[in-house]
Amino acid sequence: MYAEERQQHIEGKLAEAGRVTVIDLAHTFDVSSETVRRDLDQLEARGVLRRVHGGAVSAARISRIEESVAARTDRNSDAKERIALAAMALIPSTFTGAISLDSGTTTNRLALHLRDWQPAASTGSMTVITNSLSIAATVSENPHIEVQLIGGRLRGITGAAVGSATISQLANIRPDIAFVGANGVHAEFGFSTPDPEEAAVKSALTRGSRRAIALVDASKLGLETLISFASLSEVDTIITDDSPDDDLTRALERADVDTVIA
Repeated sequence: MYAEERQQHIEGKLAEAGRVTVIDLAHTFDVSSETVRRDLDQLEARGVLRRVHGGAVSAARISRIEESVAARTDRNSDAKERIALAAMALIPSTFTGAISLDSGTTTNRLALHLRDWQPAASTGSMTVITNSLSIAATVSENPHIEVQLIGGRLRGITGAAVGSATISQLANIRPDIAFVGANGVHAEFGFSTPDPEEAAVKSALTRGSRRAIALVDASKLGLETLISFASLSEVDTIITDDSPDDDLTRALERADVDTVIA
């Protein structure tokens, strides 16, 4: 197979999975790792991908590239629904504490289920803390839930409050559980997101809670985006819809992170 043909196949794999590894490509094409690396170098020079340890990721899914919540809502919707249901299973009907949710499509899906949450006793209640306008509006429909909306500068692309005022408010609260999303989860880089202000909010929520739970569909696994907001060890549980690759699985185990496959 000629180099051009291999590179076309690599582009196809990137479009489908978002990530490729040198080992898998060498096996697929029956060529040496050095040949694959040259192919990846040429594709990187054309802006198709970015090289990462052990392989490459699609240029469309790295760094500062960020889509609006509306654009991402229906993507991987079945996976997000399973993840949201698994997250709900961690909130028993006897729960009477406070939880926090950051902005995101999977946390929005969780908010839809929280709208129907029922406490075990008629006097029971829950507090939901969020910087997301849409999540606050959804959850506020439940009379058993008190909503604390964190203010700040509204970021249009996510509909979330960010900035120093937001961080200052988050510094004074300590919820029992924080549910956070991420644009990438990497064995070495940890949990990441493209925007620094969103990253600061996610970091404050993660580090300020008694228990941090990441809700991440499998398309984010193995990816690095611009800003790391938490190391693997700073998250207690990750809920996803497919098993991480071997490198990430081992890293999560070393960091003592519980992995829940929804």
